[in-house]
Amino acid sequence: MTKLPASTLTHLECSICGARHESDELQTICRGCGRALFARYDLDAAKRTLTREGLGGRVASMWRYAEVMPGSELADSVSLGEGMTPLLAAPRLGAELGCGNLLVKDEGGNPTGSFKARGIAAAMAMARRLGVTDVGMPTAGNAGSAAAAYCAHSGITAHVAMPADTPEAIIQEVMNLGADLQLVDGLINDAGRIIAEGCREHGWFEMSTLKEPYRVEGKK
Repeated sequence: MTKLPASTLTHLECSICGARHESDELQTICRGCGRALFARYDLDAAKRTLTREGLGGRVASMWRYAEVMPGSELADSVSLGEGMTPLLAAPRLGAELGCGNLLVKDEGGNPTGSFKARGIAAAMAMARRLGVTDVGMPTAGNAGSAAAAYCAHSGITAHVAMPADTPEAIIQEVMNLGADLQLVDGLINDAGRIIAEGCREHGWFEMSTLKEPYRVEGKK
């Protein structure tokens, strides 16, 4: 991957109370009110290099927007080629919905077949940067596949819990990618409780949706 500009990530901010949290430390949710944290960037610095001309020769993945991505300095060791999926015209559906120029984003071209790959890639870049060795992930499907794939690629151990009635193809994919998989006789909430317990007992870093601040950055 061609060397990219540095991320301009400055800190994390609580989405509700606005409390500042440092981005050079492992963070989950706001220590004050328990709500989700959002990444904040130095946009004045970003716009100096994030230009139409500057983007022209960059890698065809979501990491081309390195200035406003977390952990972009580790993109070359984390990325599996996620992002840059096509927008497809859907005129008949658009006409049915009364939308004159409907475009559909086809995320099936991502490395693990869904948009979950984007978020996990961004989260994994920061996890590696901050020294994480084990992550915990409750899932009902695609997020587990993505976590297993990106952990395997990044040298991080994935601990995944999912309902036992998850489609067999996904179960096999997660296992084949080397994750520590636990099938749960219950729902995604039950899987979440098992992962939360594992994180408390074993020090795994929890990568549940909105309990980790960087997955959403890969989905924007």
